[in-house]
Amino acid sequence: MEHKVICVLAVVLMLAFGSLAQAQAQTQAQEETCIMAPRERVNCGFPGVTAQQCTERGCCFDDSVRGFPWCFRPMAIENTQEEECPF
Repeated sequence: MEHKVICVLAVVLMLAFGSLAQAQAQTQAQEETCIMAPRERVNCGFPGVTAQQCTERGCCFDDSVRGFPWCFRPMAIENTQEEECPF
């Protein structure tokens, strides 16, 4: 009987750790950056939007490049896990 209990506990722990790892991977995939090429910008504002209004909308603001949106949506980035060196 003890052997079955240990096996069930082991399976439950593996499932729990698997769920935690998946949740962590999804959280890491949701990181965003405002650093991108101007041509990649997707407009998030309106004519005359201020930097404060833009950031309150959760968007990025950069008025240094003419001809491209100044208020734009951040780009999602995925964090790739670095492989551990076996040495």
